[in-house]
Amino acid sequence: MKRFRIIPTLLINEGKLVKTINFKNPSYVGDPINAVKIFNEKEVDEISIIDMSCTIKAKEPNFNLISDIAGEAFMPMSYGGGISSLEIGQKIIRCGVEKLIINNALMKRPEIIKIFKEKFGSQSIVASLDIKKNWFGNYKIFDYSTKKLQSQDIISYVKLLESSGIGEIILNYVDKDGTFNGFNTEHCKLIANSLNIPVILSGGCNGISNMLSAVKDGNASAIAVGSLFVYQLPHRAVMINYPKQKDLLEKVFMKIK
Repeated sequence: MKRFRIIPTLLINEGKLVKTINFKNPSYVGDPINAVKIFNEKEVDEISIIDMSCTIKAKEPNFNLISDIAGEAFMPMSYGGGISSLEIGQKIIRCGVEKLIINNALMKRPEIIKIFKEKFGSQSIVASLDIKKNWFGNYKIFDYSTKKLQSQDIISYVKLLESSGIGEIILNYVDKDGTFNGFNTEHCKLIANSLNIPVILSGGCNGISNMLSAVKDGNASAIAVGSLFVYQLPHRAVMINYPKQKDLLEKVFMKIK
């Protein structure tokens, strides 16, 4: 049975747990530490924390909050937001975080990959790419800080990231975020098939069957899920949740070859 990870992703804005649609207009949904406590009870294997306020306001991470969240988490934790230097990366690792998720710094300071690889090892470095279609229907990397699409070819770029020492890559499909309309498995497969490192698919998850599709149709090694684990459908009532381990075993893991 192929190893496949299902990773709850908590989006933080000014210390509060929020959710977005297409990464816009964050809505308050609760306290991140309470959410982590619930995921502990659900026996989640791994969790990601993304602080969007660090990118929006170009500020350093809230190290006290990261430490508090990591102290409550019974599972490995990755963190992204405001990671722009080795010093910041070291502080976050000391907070109890296992993996550093790098997004904005990839384009502004590409040499940071080599620096982090030498200090922490590739297994601790995750590249996060925001992906969006341009006017011609082609997928491009979206720079969240400038709100502009980048010109580089995505396949060539992810291969460069892999050769530079990135341990895994998250594909965040902007137009799918918070929509519940299904993963972009077709484009994910193109990228995953071009790499030898794990690809994490994010954006649009709408249920357990869609999780299976991510690995079978998209060749993803993992999925990052936000809204589905924060809201109770169909009315988007706030309720932190996670599938039963028995359901995941029978409907996802046992069907992966």
